[in-house]
Amino acid sequence: MASSWAPTSAELPARAEVADHAARRRHGISLQFPGERLVIPAGPLKVRSNDCDYRFRPHSAFAHLSGLGVDHEPDAVLVLDPVAEGEGDNGSNHRATLYFRPMAGRDTKAFYADSRSGEFWIGRRPTLAEFAAQLGLPTADVTELEVGITKNVGETSVGGTSIRLVRKVDENIDALVDTARYNTAANPDALDFGALDDLDGKLAEALSELRLIKDAWEIEQMKVAVAATINGFEDIVKALPRAVAHQRGERIVEGAFFARAREEGNELGYDTIAAAGNNATVLHWNRNTGTVKPGDMLLVDAGVEADSLYTADVTRTLPINGKYSEVQRKIYQAVLDAADAAFAVAVPGRKFRDVHTAAMEVLASRLADWGLLPVSVEEALSADGQQHRRWMPHGTSHHLGLDVHDCAQARAELYLDGVITEGMIFTIEPGLYFKDEDLAIPAEYRGNGVRIEDDILITANGPVNLSAALPRTPDDVEEWMANLSD
Repeated sequence: MASSWAPTSAELPARAEVADHAARRRHGISLQFPGERLVIPAGPLKVRSNDCDYRFRPHSAFAHLSGLGVDHEPDAVLVLDPVAEGEGDNGSNHRATLYFRPMAGRDTKAFYADSRSGEFWIGRRPTLAEFAAQLGLPTADVTELEVGITKNVGETSVGGTSIRLVRKVDENIDALVDTARYNTAANPDALDFGALDDLDGKLAEALSELRLIKDAWEIEQMKVAVAATINGFEDIVKALPRAVAHQRGERIVEGAFFARAREEGNELGYDTIAAAGNNATVLHWNRNTGTVKPGDMLLVDAGVEADSLYTADVTRTLPINGKYSEVQRKIYQAVLDAADAAFAVAVPGRKFRDVHTAAMEVLASRLADWGLLPVSVEEALSADGQQHRRWMPHGTSHHLGLDVHDCAQARAELYLDGVITEGMIFTIEPGLYFKDEDLAIPAEYRGNGVRIEDDILITANGPVNLSAALPRTPDDVEEWMANLSD
């Protein structure tokens, strides 16, 4: 088994385009934590059942700082080791090392004996030298990781090095760091692990905030993800006749999009919502077991995750028979007008909260015009009112990038209360949801859910709709569907 295999090529890959961007990101986080060791795990493989694992996806903070995507670094850890101020990588305060487990090559017994790391089982993966060349980042075997993390750990008051860790990514690394802290504490029994968890939380917070502004490489990756997502929506329309004929037509819709995600990207960015009829009023419907009936609308919320792990997040609400009814068109137009109002204020210098406020002013006014709002528009929009939330309960926007809800651990003053800034990418996604069982509204509205969601890049000149190639207006949606059905 271990003999007569062709030699592995010794040629090293070229430096990846992302390498310089990742180096700048590490520099940015280094400046915030001088003198502290920063530990960012990729995470381990996760068992799906028995001896079968899920496809691996690294933690987003690890992917952001290393530049690695796809699935070749389970158990890897990025360690930023503190050095004297300005003497680190690119003039930073740290020197970075990527620790990972090389795949067992043809010259090892594990090549054929280890089904998790043997090349015979899982195919060839990059070596330490190849990753170092590709990323411009020193690499080391994961067997050296314990020393790399725990050396000189101790209380800074006696010359030790403190650690900040992205927790709850890899339980083994959590345990390693906590044990090192305990063993080197002056008074271990008095050690406040709650305070240490908060210390680690500041690193997770800073890493989240580092992603609020996308660099040029990230913006291009988002465009790749959005383009693939638009192709997936075209596949959905083409699959509608088969979906209508199937007892679980929503699964046909889901499957059509998933095929595109795997064809052009790495995966789905999140579980697809394929919700027909009243299911469209269930915000997190992803069972996708329902029928797809002509005369109903189909709400699809879906995104392709590119190989770089950046994901799109787009929603369209389609008339299953190709034409909106009068009531469906009225609801759809109200949501579209709310989205357009949100677009108008999504400009540099405005508050992120203004986007939601603008959309809600439109929706509350329409609900009042239709006689559905039990109070005045002013009262509904007040802090103590919010009656319109019966039909629009979620936020209008969230940041987007490596995670579908990106930057979620950022401080409120930089996110919800933050200022819209050039380089941000976020969604605009108002909706109206009228449930079948809602007796507070006339029957004509019931069973209709509409959401329109686009992915927005903020530029110096205002918002750019990255998903603009996917029709938004009711007339354009109907024409687009008709053309795809020809």
